[in-house]
Amino acid sequence: MESVTIQITKKEYQHLQTLASKYGLSVTELARLSLEDLLSTPDEDTQQAMEYVLEKNTELYHRLAH
Repeated sequence: MESVTIQITKKEYQHLQTLASKYGLSVTELARLSLEDLLSTPDEDTQQAMEYVLEKNTELYHRLAH
């Protein structure tokens, strides 16, 4: 597993602490989960391609489902 170090302002850190506390997480857990979410979200091109394929094949999917 790799590690990353980032620099943020004191105000940003305090905000991160507030959010982490709100969700019952440590600052590290909140940062890691947020990054995981960002990395698992498809980029815009991928999202558009998936929507195109689903839209294009909607009729086929309906026929196969019945």
